Amino acid sequence: MRANPLAQAGRSLWIVALAVYFFLPLMALAIYSLWAGGNRYDFSAYAQILRDPQFQQTFRLSLTLALETILISLALVIPAAFWVNLRAPGLRSVLGLLSILSFVVPPIVLVGGLTSLFKGPEWFVGTPQFLVAGYVVLSLPYTYRTLDTGLRALDLQTLSEAAQSLGAGWGTLLWRIVLPNISAAVLGSALLTFAIVLGEFTFANVLLFNTFAVYINYIGQTQGTPAAALSLLSLGITWLAMLGLLRFGKGRVALGGAK
Repeated sequence: MRANPLAQAGRSLWIVALAVYFFLPLMALAIYSLWAGGNRYDFSAYAQILRDPQFQQTFRLSLTLALETILISLALVIPAAFWVNLRAPGLRSVLGLLSILSFVVPPIVLVGGLTSLFKGPEWFVGTPQFLVAGYVVLSLPYTYRTLDTGLRALDLQTLSEAAQSLGAGWGTLLWRIVLPNISAAVLGSALLTFAIVLGEFTFANVLLFNTFAVYINYIGQTQGTPAAALSLLSLGITWLAMLGLLRFGKGRVALGGAK
């Protein structure tokens, strides 16, 4: 049965409209970032941003915080989600409800709660690593939902019984059997967490830490074309991170298939 030509044309037109809606603002932003006054266009704004020591410092700090948040989130959520799916499926709705509380509570309220809860020690509260506690909470809905979806696609009961019958403990079961099977979910949650930490502004601004998002806000308030260049650079960094994680994930899958 041949498809309706009008339906095909309508779908094509809809895809084109979405592409224009998405790429047209990016093209306008890119053109503006190249404007150097008058009729001159060059990469001076990009060079100015890349030479700025604050760009390197703040991006390095946010990258470190993102990696720490990813590791802590995975270490907390994977065992909890695994145990709930394997031993207590009735608690899945409760854990899912707890994971989305950060959607209900505004970030400014979370900052107030964290500062009231943690009064010390200074080596933790007085350092940027204090932000990781808030970032873990902010990324929890995305981390839990992504990992829970990956775990629910597995037959955990059969996998655990087979592994234990061969003498594997819980650590071996999680590390060598479950994790390789949910690598796509782990990479997805890591990417979402990376994007959240890189763009989070409220926590860092209130607690007076100069992260990459705070630096972007400062440039946006004080400069024109460098702000546009920095926005495109941050978007490009996120895309590169996504492509890198996807490539790494494909490599892991290929390696697993070769074994």
